[in-house]
Amino acid sequence: MTAADETDLAAIIDLLGVLAYGELSAFDRLAADARMAPTMALRAALSEVAALEMGHYRKLVTRIAELGADPQQAMAPFVEAVETFHRRTEPRTWGEALVKAYVGDGLAADFYLEIAQYVDPSTRQLVTESLADSGNAAFAIREVGALISSDPTAASRLSLWGRRLVGEAITQAQRVAAERDALTMLIVGGVGDLTGISQLTDRITRKHTQRMTAIGLSN
Repeated sequence: MTAADETDLAAIIDLLGVLAYGELSAFDRLAADARMAPTMALRAALSEVAALEMGHYRKLVTRIAELGADPQQAMAPFVEAVETFHRRTEPRTWGEALVKAYVGDGLAADFYLEIAQYVDPSTRQLVTESLADSGNAAFAIREVGALISSDPTAASRLSLWGRRLVGEAITQAQRVAAERDALTMLIVGGVGDLTGISQLTDRITRKHTQRMTAIGLSN
């Protein structure tokens, strides 16, 4: 294996590692947040979303092992960044939990899907499947819309919450990229130069704006 191949493999393992821990953490968070649901039906609905996260987690750690790496070691470098994000954005209400599940997770997915464009096709497919929406978007849009209809003042509060989520997500994503040389090289190699990085950021920002509009919140 050449040095370039080793770097590519390290970047792929890093990408799968951060995604795997993200899915594991998402399962824990969504299962806990489901207890804030105002009805049993809504609690069950969010719990089902959490269960899907575990399915994604299993596929990711299986692939890490197939590549000859230890899944626990692959996830370890990303624990602090992921947990810091969740610690700083712990929802206090059902509405905040919904917006976090939709906006926060969507922003992270956009970032990692961009990175996945620069890896091999099989890894790209796995990443795409793991980050695919499983009905969560429609669920969040419907329920946040219901909250805003019953309390118009909720829109401004949840818009502020959405902006806070974005700031924290960007901070932790930048931290992950900066601390992992292989991932940084993969991103820079994929986009080419600073102009490419700026264009990547613009694409993610546009998707976030569209997501906030879809859920009835201001960016």
